[in-house]
This record gives sequence, structure tokens and C-alpha cells, in this order.
Amino acid sequence: MTVHGADSVDEAHAAGGRLVVGRSDIVTPLARERARDLGVEIVVDAGGTSPAAPPTPPPPASRLADPLPAAGSTPAIPRTATLFDSPPPATSPSPALHRRGAPLPPQVRIDRLIDDRAPGPAAEPVGRVTVVGAGNVGMITAMRLAESDRIDEVVLVDIAGDRAAGIALDITHASPLLGFSTRVRGVRTLAEAGVSEYVVITAGKARTPGMSRTDLVDTNAAIVGALTADAVATSPDAVLLIVTNPLDEMTQHAWQVSGLPTDRVIGMAGVLDSSRFEALSALAAGVHPDRVDAVALGSHGAEMVLPVSRATVAGRPITDVLPGPMIDELVDRARNSGAEVVGLLKSGSAFFAPGLSAARMVLAMIDQSDDVLAATVAPAGQYGITAGYVGLPVRLNRSGLAQIVEVPLSDAELAELRGAAASIAERVQALDTVGARPLDTVGARPLDTVGAR
Repeated sequence: MTVHGADSVDEAHAAGGRLVVGRSDIVTPLARERARDLGVEIVVDAGGTSPAAPPTPPPPASRLADPLPAAGSTPAIPRTATLFDSPPPATSPSPALHRRGAPLPPQVRIDRLIDDRAPGPAAEPVGRVTVVGAGNVGMITAMRLAESDRIDEVVLVDIAGDRAAGIALDITHASPLLGFSTRVRGVRTLAEAGVSEYVVITAGKARTPGMSRTDLVDTNAAIVGALTADAVATSPDAVLLIVTNPLDEMTQHAWQVSGLPTDRVIGMAGVLDSSRFEALSALAAGVHPDRVDAVALGSHGAEMVLPVSRATVAGRPITDVLPGPMIDELVDRARNSGAEVVGLLKSGSAFFAPGLSAARMVLAMIDQSDDVLAATVAPAGQYGITAGYVGLPVRLNRSGLAQIVEVPLSDAELAELRGAAASIAERVQALDTVGARPLDTVGARPLDTVGAR
């Protein structure tokens, strides 16, 4: 009996595209995935059907023209005939191969558009990350950061009694289940949290059905302004990551209050919006979400810009896979996904994807990864934008913003991006009169809920 793994499939691919196995041989699941990706045929040398390598059923007919799933439904995921009738291109390896460390063909993703530098050694863990706001978004952010085991201590801050301490203890109880040793602590003030390398601000008033993100400006500006001042007083060398809505305005407001350089005040929006579009597009195309690559720029709201010219499905332009009207519908649904979730929940707003997106950005900074992510940052002439904050492709490092990456955009996409920046600037100009007002002037508790996504 022989066990055939991914290496056997690679050798068969190089030798002509057929892997011959014995009736008692074992073909691993990873090898079968690799065979599907490379178009290698697995045959049994003595005839018959091998239980270790069951035949792959033919894919269903294409459903490219099917409508998108209705809000709140859980549709079966279609498979797209144009993608699966023939072996997928080398630029779209199975994500399972990546997870298991098998050899990967070259990839062409947004996080490798500029260069293909080899990753360096794993970065040393950081001492402390503080997450302000123990609502749903803050709770998910803290959980994911603790689970990463890249941080010595994660601290949740919330003024609502012992809420932060209770959630921190609950997360700690999960450490044997998830295998992490990160200390998790809950306190009521930033001063109690102590000096931190990163401060994630999720606190603010949540959005309700029918409320736009901009409706939250006055209330959340007071909350974010006060928290920013406290964060800088406790951790003057920290990087601030803003999650509270309206995201673009709150990020620039936090920078104005903090007095920090712009590369240390960053907003989380593009990672979330990109993920939403990729998830919806994967459902429409019938592929694994890892096979969709797109980046959302501009504003976290009505002026979100999704460059369709850069979006791919299984390494192919999305326009070759999905019809134009469906792509337009996907862009619009991604842009309004936050409101869609709010409408379905009736009370509260999205938190899983926003919390994971915030943690993703912090971990990218800690690990100094080479990935290109979308973030709300202050450009200095890139894309023809010279002032204010707007969502752009960036690289991050331990000090915050490392580089604003300029990727080719169509003339229409570039015009949209500049228009989004101008709209954000107008809203921020109106916000300047709000400043960091005392919290009691807006009648809101600063940490009892999270910013609505």
C-alpha cells in the first residue's frame, strides 16, 4: 500500500497529467484537491473504482445569470461552469493547499501587485493592545487578537461597570480551547489599561434602522475626541486605529485631536468593505471566497469606490466571469451591506466582520506583513489627493502606515476616488465646529455601544 500525497500529484503533472494508483493505495484529500487544481487524472491500475479516489461529479450548469440571494436568506452556493469545466488557472490555488503548507503556484492578488518579496522571519510579539469599547465589535476584535497569540496582553476598556472584565474573563476561559496564552484583562479607563502599542477605538453610539452613518457625527465626534485625548495621554507612542462611525470623519477628527503624525492614526473601513464585496461575489460566482480578489477604496459609505478593473475571480477579470449588471448589483449591495445587516437585526449592527477586520489590521502591523490592505489614511499627493483622509491601498508596519500603494485605476475609477475624498473633506469641514466637546453635552454614554458598521 502506498500513500499518495500532493508531491505524487505534482510528479504526475510533470510526467504527463496522470497519476496511477493501486487498488489498496491511499490518495489523501490534499492530493485530490491538488489533482483537481492541476487537471491530473487519478486512475486505478487494476481497473474498477478506488474508494480512496472517488470520481469527481460533473459540475452543475452555470448559474451566472441567477439573481443574488435575497436579504436574510441562506442560499446554496452555485458553482460556475465557466470556472470549473476546465482546470482553474495557476494563479488560483486551492486555499486548503495554502493552509496545509503545500507548494503554491504564483498568485496575482492585490497584496502582491507591487512586488513579491519573500516574507522575513516572524515578528516578535508586542506587549499590549488596548481595545476601547466592550460592545460586540470590541469583543470580537479582542477575541481575535488574543487568539492570534502575537500579543502579550489584550485589554478591553469600557465604563459600563464590570462588563469589560466579564468579557475578558470569558475570553480567557476559551484559551485552552483555542490554544492561546495571551493575557486578557478588562478595565474601565484607558489609564488603567496602561501603556499600549496599539489602541483600537470601537466605542460610540450604534446605528439603528433608517439612520445613516453621518447621522452619528455629533455624538460620536465627542466620544472619539475624548477617548483619543485619553489614549494619547496614556500611550503617546501608540498607533490609533479608528473603527467608530462615521469612519472617515472620525479618523480625521481623531488625528486632529491627537496631535500625532498621520501615519499613526488610521481608519478601518476598506478591509471590511473589500471583504463584503469578495464574499458576495464568491456567492454569485460559486467559488471559494479566497478566489475573489478586490479592494474597496474611497469612503465607508455612499462614496465607496470599488475598482472593478482590479477585481478578479479565480485569477480572471471579474468582468469575464460575471455579467456587468450583476457586478453593478454586487457593488451596490456591498456598499449598503451595513444598512442591510442593521435592517435584518432590527436592533444593533454588524460586528463579526467589522471586529475581524480591525484585528486583521492590527495583526498586519504587528507582523509587518507585505500585504496590501485598504485603510483610511491621509495621502500626500498619491492619486492626486493632497489633503484629508480617504480609503486607499496601503502597507502597514509596527509604526502604523508604512506606504500608500498606487495601483493602476481607470480614469473613471480615479475620478470617483478623488470625488470621494472631496466629499469627505466637506463633511470634515462641518465637523470642525464640533471638536472634542465634553461628553455630557451630547447626552451619550461613551463606551456602552460600538460604532455601527
